[in-house]
Amino acid sequence: MLFEQIASNKRRTWFLLVAFFTLLAMIGAAVGYLWLGSGWGGMLLAFIIGGIYAMSMIFQSTEVVMSMNGARQVTEDEAPDLYHIVEDMAMVAQIPMPRVYIVEDPSPNAFATGSNPQNAAVAATTGLLRLMNREELEAVIGHEVSHIRNYDIRISTIAVALASAVTMLSSMAGRMMWFGGSHRRRNDNRENSGGGVEIIMLLLSLLAIILAPLAATLVQLAISRQREFLADASSVELTRNPQGMIHALLKLENGGPMQREVDDASAALYISSPKKENNLQKLFYTHPPISERVERLRQM
Repeated sequence: MLFEQIASNKRRTWFLLVAFFTLLAMIGAAVGYLWLGSGWGGMLLAFIIGGIYAMSMIFQSTEVVMSMNGARQVTEDEAPDLYHIVEDMAMVAQIPMPRVYIVEDPSPNAFATGSNPQNAAVAATTGLLRLMNREELEAVIGHEVSHIRNYDIRISTIAVALASAVTMLSSMAGRMMWFGGSHRRRNDNRENSGGGVEIIMLLLSLLAIILAPLAATLVQLAISRQREFLADASSVELTRNPQGMIHALLKLENGGPMQREVDDASAALYISSPKKENNLQKLFYTHPPISERVERLRQM
C-alpha cells in the first residue's frame, strides 16, 4: 500500500506539471495571436520566458532562502540530536548530508531547500525541537529529507517559475490590449473574409489572458499539496514507522502558536502551513489539511 501511494502521488504530480506546460502554451498562443499574429510564435516566446524564469530560480542560492526565514546554520556540537537525526535520515535515503539550520521560532515547523541533494539544507524551528519526541522528530526530518531525495524543491521551483511566467505574459498582453498593441491584428481581421472565426479566436485569447493567472496559481498549489502527500509517504518508507508521522502531524496541528508572517514562496516549503487558512480558501491551500494527510497514512 505504501509504494502504491507513492507511485500514485508521483503520477498526479507529473499530470499537474503537464497541465502547467499546457497552460503556458495556451497563454503563449493567446499572446502570440494578439501581438505577433502567430500562435506558434507566442508559444515559443512563452516557453523561452518560462525556461529563463525556471533556470534563474533553480540556481538561486540556498543561503538566500535560509536568510529570508531567519535560519542559522548549526554544527553537530551545537545541536547534536537534530544533527544526528538528519544524518541518519540522509544515510537511509542515500543522499549527501544536508546542511542543518535552526530557526528561532516558538511555533513547530520545518522545511528543506536546495535545487538538488548536493546543495540541500534542512531547517527546524526551536518550537519543533521542544515539542517532538525522537520518533516524531525523525518522522518530520524524514519528510524533509524525502523532499530532497524526490527533487520536490526543484519541481516546486519550476512550478513557481511557470506561474510567474504565465502571470507576466498575461500582464504583458493586457498592457498591449490597453495601449492598442493588437490594433493591427484587428484591422487585418476586418480586411480578411474569415471574420467569424477571427472573432471567436479573439474572444478565446482574451479569456485565456484573463483566467490564466488564476489557473496557474491553482495548479501550482495543487502540485505543492501532492508533494506533501508524497513526502509523508516517503518519510514512512524511511522510518518504517507510520505512527511517528501520524503523531507528528497531529502535534503540528495542535501544538503551538502560529508562525510569524512568512512570504508565500517560503510558506509552501514548510511541512505545515505557517499561514492561517479557512474552509473558504481551500482551493488556495499550499498544504493539504492535516486531517487528510493523517487519513492517508492510516490507510497504508
